[in-house]
Order: sequence, then C-alpha cells, then structure tokens
Amino acid sequence: MKTLLLKYKLVIRFIITFLTVYSVLTVGYYFYLEFSDGTKYYPDYATHLVANQTENLLDGLGYDAKVLPHESEPSMKVIINGKFVARVIEGCNAISIIILFLSFIIAFADNFKTTFLYCLAGSIIIYAFNLIRIVVLSAGLYHYPWRREILHTVIFPLAIYGTVFVLWMVWVNRFSKKRKVHE
Repeated sequence: MKTLLLKYKLVIRFIITFLTVYSVLTVGYYFYLEFSDGTKYYPDYATHLVANQTENLLDGLGYDAKVLPHESEPSMKVIINGKFVARVIEGCNAISIIILFLSFIIAFADNFKTTFLYCLAGSIIIYAFNLIRIVVLSAGLYHYPWRREILHTVIFPLAIYGTVFVLWMVWVNRFSKKRKVHE
C-alpha cells in the first residue's frame, strides 16, 4: 500500500487539493448567495452585473435592449426591441465555472506569482467569454427563437466549457514543460 501511495503521490495530492479548493470556494459562493442583498442588486451582485453588461453590449451592437428584474423568479429578463428573449439567472454569471477553473489550476499550481496571474487572467477570460456568450445567445434567440434548444443547451455550453478546457490545457502544457526541464 505504501508503494502505491508513493507511486501515485502527485495524483493523490492533485485530487485532494482540487477537492479541497473546490469545496472551500463552493461553500464560500453558497454563503455569498445566501447573504446577498437582493434589494439593491437583484438577484445578486454578480448576476446583476452580468445582466447590465449584457444590456450595454447589446445596446452597443445597435439593439434596443432592456434588462429588468423578473417578477416571479430570481433572474433578470433580457428584452430586445420590446421582445422578451432570455433570462439571466445565477448560473449565467460564470462564477461556478470560474470556481471549477481555479480549483484545477491551484491543484496544478506552479510558483505563487505564475499561478496567481494565470488564475486572474483565466478568470477574466472566462468572465468576458461568458458575457459575449450571453450577448450572442440573446441576439440569436431574438432572431432565431426556434433554435432555442440547440443554442442554449448545446452550442453555448460547449463554447464556455471548451474555453475552460483550452485554458486548462495551456496551463498543464506550460507546467509540464517546466517540469521536464527540471528533471
């Protein structure tokens, strides 16, 4: 048993670190949601921010966009040219995806500075890509509402998780190259 533990020490350390970081960040995010003041920023600050930025980007693209609090659920309604096209819910703010990304990067940590900078840059890339995803999805739903299922459940989740995967692969390949040089 000791031989196996020594042989797979790096894998075991990765799994334990990943699960620990993921658990801590997820519990922290849960408490953030639980104690969010929904009166000022509805339904929570991050979701509200994403919804407002979506409205600004859609306006910048020439649409007459409005984002309003949903009357019967914790979400923001995206309205384009008077037509309700989408809801921005808590899951649309990319925080859960960023938590998954950060957990993997920290579990594969290099030195502190490099890891910190990559976590920051990757989080910004994921956030920005997610925002673009919501804007394109909203415009797509405005023009092609009959494509709702494929746009929302296939193409755009594939795009955001594909982005995370590419960022992970860049990190692993960069980290692996450094490890090979030192060995």
